[in-house]
Amino acid sequence: MISRLGIRFMQFLAKLPLPWVRALGRALGIFLYWVIWPRRRVVDVNLRLCFPQWTPQQRRRAAREVFVNVAQSFLDRGWLWHADPDVVRRRLLVTGAVRELAGREPTIVFSPHFVGLDAGVTALTQQVPRRFIGIYTQQSNPVVDSWVLQGRHRFGGARPMSRSEGVREIVSALRAGDVMYLLPDMNFGAEESIFVPFYGQQAATVPSLSRFARLGRAKVVPVVTRLTPTGYEVRVLEAWAAFPSGDVEADTARMNAELQHYIDEMPAQYYWVHKRFKTRPPGEPGVY
Repeated sequence: MISRLGIRFMQFLAKLPLPWVRALGRALGIFLYWVIWPRRRVVDVNLRLCFPQWTPQQRRRAAREVFVNVAQSFLDRGWLWHADPDVVRRRLLVTGAVRELAGREPTIVFSPHFVGLDAGVTALTQQVPRRFIGIYTQQSNPVVDSWVLQGRHRFGGARPMSRSEGVREIVSALRAGDVMYLLPDMNFGAEESIFVPFYGQQAATVPSLSRFARLGRAKVVPVVTRLTPTGYEVRVLEAWAAFPSGDVEADTARMNAELQHYIDEMPAQYYWVHKRFKTRPPGEPGVY
């Protein structure tokens, strides 16, 4: 019942002017910042490790904005997934090297976990005439699972692929001309990860970007999405040269280094509420 009411509320938000939705998101974000103190501590630890040059006051200001941006982007799913397509298109500005996504060349979109991630998916599937695939993790609540699936695959014949489908099917789709949407910048545990630097910390990182690029003979095109007062800017960057290199560890370290440059442009829009450094190298104590 709660999930259905929540979805109806998001459908209601889709009808409101964007400034109203953003104002509600700001209020919600500030409320959550003060109430969910364990997650606030996670954000503070992440910022302290990654930006040691910042003062405590700078970290607090950035942490509040992280909560605000997360809340605003979550409420924006209302209009992203339910508003009239013309409204959605007007609020999503796709810029940069969009030509990198043209044609049928095997392509992987590297999409880091900025708060505008869902907006980036919506913009590309609506405005770029190619089919996109992504690895989908099923939600525990079937009502929410159905809502998320329908929302994220609203446009362009986008196709979700579960982890159970296997690497072979994913690579086949990639070689056949589908664009793979990949989000490998979270901590997925030690089992499938390697430790490479991220802001000077040894961070457990899945090397899937390098491996899928090699198996699919695909180029890697980064897409960075920025939340703006009028919606979102979805910036398509140039494909990385000499990637993959044949050295999985070097490729994964490069991915994190490139990601740092993107984060430095808008640090409060990265998803710092995630325990990025939960998995530690052998012998090192936990940080959270």
